[in-house]
Amino acid sequence: MARNEWINGYLEAILDVGSNLKKTFDGKLGVSKTEGKDKEDKLFSPTKYFVEEVVNSFDETDLHRTWIKVIATRNTRDRSNRLENMCWRIWHLARKKKQIAWDDAKKLAKRRIEREQGRNDAADDLSELSEGEKEKSDTNVSETTKDFSRINSVMHLWSEDDKSRRLYIVLISIHGLVRGENMELGRDSDTGGQVKYVVELARALANTKGVHRVDLLTRQITSPDVDFSYGEPIEMISCPSDGSGSCGAYIIRLPCGPRDKYIPKESLWPYIPEFVDGALNHVVNMARALGEQVGGGKPTWPYVIHGHYADAGEVATHLSGALNVPMVLTGHSLGRNKFEQLLKQGRLSREDINSTYRIMRRIEAEELSLDAAEMVVTSTRQEIEEQWGLYDGFDLKLERKLRVRRRRGVSCHGRNMPRMVVIPPGMDFSYVTTQDSLEGDGDLKSLLGPDRSHQGKRHLPPIWSEVMRFFTNPHKPMILALSRPDPKKNVTTLLKAFGECQQLRELANLTLILGNRDDIEEMPNGSSVVLTTVLKLIDKYDMYGQVAYPKHHKQSEVPDIYRLAAKTKGVFINPALVEPFGLTLIEATAYGLPVVATKNGGPVDILKVLNNGLLVDPHDQKALSDALLKLVADKNLWLECRKNGLKNIHHFSWPEHCRNYLSHVDHCRNRHPTARLEIMPIPEEPMSDSLKEVEDLSLRFSIEGDTKINGELDAATRQKQLIEAITRMATSKGNPSTNYYPGRRQWLFVIATDCYNSTGDCTETLSATIKNVMKAASSGIGLGRIGFVLSTSLNLQETIEALKCCQVNIEDFDALVCKSGSEMYYPWRDMVADVDYEAHVEYRWPGDNVRSMVTRLARIEGEDEDDIMEYVSAGSSRCYSYSVKPGAKTRKIDDLRQRLRMRGFRCNLVYTRAASRLNVMPLFASRIQALRYLSIIWGIDLSKVVVFVGEKGDTDYEDLLAGLHKTIILRGSVEHGSEKLLRSEDSFKREDVVPQDSPNITLTEESYEAHDISAALEAVGIK
Repeated sequence: MARNEWINGYLEAILDVGSNLKKTFDGKLGVSKTEGKDKEDKLFSPTKYFVEEVVNSFDETDLHRTWIKVIATRNTRDRSNRLENMCWRIWHLARKKKQIAWDDAKKLAKRRIEREQGRNDAADDLSELSEGEKEKSDTNVSETTKDFSRINSVMHLWSEDDKSRRLYIVLISIHGLVRGENMELGRDSDTGGQVKYVVELARALANTKGVHRVDLLTRQITSPDVDFSYGEPIEMISCPSDGSGSCGAYIIRLPCGPRDKYIPKESLWPYIPEFVDGALNHVVNMARALGEQVGGGKPTWPYVIHGHYADAGEVATHLSGALNVPMVLTGHSLGRNKFEQLLKQGRLSREDINSTYRIMRRIEAEELSLDAAEMVVTSTRQEIEEQWGLYDGFDLKLERKLRVRRRRGVSCHGRNMPRMVVIPPGMDFSYVTTQDSLEGDGDLKSLLGPDRSHQGKRHLPPIWSEVMRFFTNPHKPMILALSRPDPKKNVTTLLKAFGECQQLRELANLTLILGNRDDIEEMPNGSSVVLTTVLKLIDKYDMYGQVAYPKHHKQSEVPDIYRLAAKTKGVFINPALVEPFGLTLIEATAYGLPVVATKNGGPVDILKVLNNGLLVDPHDQKALSDALLKLVADKNLWLECRKNGLKNIHHFSWPEHCRNYLSHVDHCRNRHPTARLEIMPIPEEPMSDSLKEVEDLSLRFSIEGDTKINGELDAATRQKQLIEAITRMATSKGNPSTNYYPGRRQWLFVIATDCYNSTGDCTETLSATIKNVMKAASSGIGLGRIGFVLSTSLNLQETIEALKCCQVNIEDFDALVCKSGSEMYYPWRDMVADVDYEAHVEYRWPGDNVRSMVTRLARIEGEDEDDIMEYVSAGSSRCYSYSVKPGAKTRKIDDLRQRLRMRGFRCNLVYTRAASRLNVMPLFASRIQALRYLSIIWGIDLSKVVVFVGEKGDTDYEDLLAGLHKTIILRGSVEHGSEKLLRSEDSFKREDVVPQDSPNITLTEESYEAHDISAALEAVGIK
């Protein structure tokens, strides 16, 4: 704190200068002497400027240097002049800050206008509703409900009939320290209420009839800075008493990012693809195992994949697309809301906010999660209307209108919105004993009575004595506030309200549980300011003996604190400026405490259900004190609130939560795993070493799933079997099946170099790259053990022509991924398209509804209409292609995607062929998702996949770099890329997507020659 001593000197100087300095500034600002003191203070207050602009906003080293000179100057006049100059510099900085805030406000206003235009476009397209449907829509929009979100009458309620079902549910929560017991809540900002919520949710779901297994996926941490338990791959957290096999709830920890570091959530973004691939491997293996146990031999795919927070939401999105199962999202806290609040404060610029919180990366993850989610679980209606309503991908009125149309069987014109449902978090009330619901206060009397011996107190919680030691009269009712020492929790207003109400002070004591502290000066700035203010207010109002503020408490002692407040017939208060939900209100109610709560946010919904307290304006001190006084003084009202709370608390129990949750999930499950998404059987034994290098055709096919090596057969028999296999495959063109797959491939080499010249035509580099990769493979692993895949933005005909020009045999490839991942072909299947894959990726595909919209939205205002035109011959039913005129200005991917989202369209967009072509595809159609699809149906672990790319490429280039697969970047193989059209300047950076230190990514030394490729393969451990 020594470096901040100049701040103290500065404040002292401001006080010393006093009225002389005010007169100086009055003269300079032209303030009339007759305007009064209030006007003077309003115009300029050095202290206020110091607190608001220097401490909270600026870290200017020249200010520090100036003040060093100030305190070194003994001349009073010179000292005053220096202070005056310094204040004017602060004023100048404040002007600069306001200009930044103004620029940011204009950007926000522009975005709101664009969003409103998008909503209007959608409304125009949906305007042909019948009169009956309009009435229904209007009824839904204006409908208000007494409690939480009503379950629709057509919704199947989760009941006893569902007990026979054996569901597999996947929950994901990546950041923080997650374990089943002894949770370190509050250890850091990432380990808080979300950790407790997801663990208890997993446990509660596993104990629900009809649910067989619940996996909670999180990050594995082996850092010496944390307990070893966070490095354990599997932890069982619940096993039903009548369960067997692999049923129950488990925490599954997957490697993600640096193995030996515990890093904050803001630094996890580049490692998300790695977690996706690890989670996919786990889910596929578990689906296979559960299928053998309870699925009759068929894979048991997840019933739902539920992501918690933005990072896990992105993971759930990709898993949902790879497995084609429903996805649910819970935001917990939202990036766009935080971003706008920080901009309004004006203390940080847009760039500073983005670099500190990675806020734009987080917002895009949340928008992507909205694209994929069938359902979004919220705690309150306020979260839906005031927070999710800020996002491009959600509009409450449009969502309700689309829901009405679907219910009536009317076309939605390709538009989709996720369903928002209010399901309050559940609570475990098992620790609430019967005595907690009774009126007795015998324990309290033993603590406060004349017999205060050790014998009388030995069974009492230690925290009781710790709290009671603060009070002069501990018999009075206790007003309890429990929160972090955060300015948003508004504890100082509560203290002022208590201090200024003499009647309340005579009737009650106040207990503040504000986290744990050792030395206030060593705490974070926000916490230390709050705690210092608390101590000053206690002293100012002389509340010694009336306010308790213990330094330490354990998480396990929180129930005892509630019990103590209830035994004194006290009241719990949550005076936060805004409370997203208010879990402490429910906890306090479980122990029989009436509550006073802020009227901003979740408490409004909670008190509607519990009916056990009062709502107040958190800014109104008198309202706070009046509400507390009313409950403390009126014992009949206190008893009524207590009775109502205990009667209604079951609405917030975990069984009730799980019943509502599963009912909503069952209602919104519009997607099911593709019927033919089968997993290749695991071979019982490895291929014979003597056949590893054989390049016989027999290794390129699987005959009816028979994996027996046929080397022992004579040539005639083998030829006969192969002809029969090929014949069967040829006759299956109309209905190809994934039962056919290449022979036992141990590796998959994917060539994804985007080799185009400046006009978008393929170059000869593609041919050289393919030949060099195959040459390097044959000299290392051996071609018989490797399957080759070509991944390109070209359509099938263009791909065939390009390979012919390159003199490359198309039959050397096991698969062709065409049109940026929207189509899949197999040369060994006579070039028959994989119709299962097409059905797999068509989720939320708007089809023709988006066709003409793209050209209108991609074109920049004032530019020529032919800058971007549809290229019909290059497109297909699941990929629309658009040609971009050379030199034309078109919208970048993030801008165009945003505008489509505003209109309810969910698509994947890729600029390709040196930015001369735009491909518009279904949301889950992409080159990286195609690889995940192949890894599932062919049974190849993603760590056994090698992707070859150039140093640049199409706008989906970054997606191909990170993950469990190995990435070889071939120097000089790609001349022209399209990355300039990927993101705008205000968006996130590549380092937020691609890890800078991944051992799975390497560059060739000099070029894309075979020997360089071989060396690069050895560098990533492939020999």
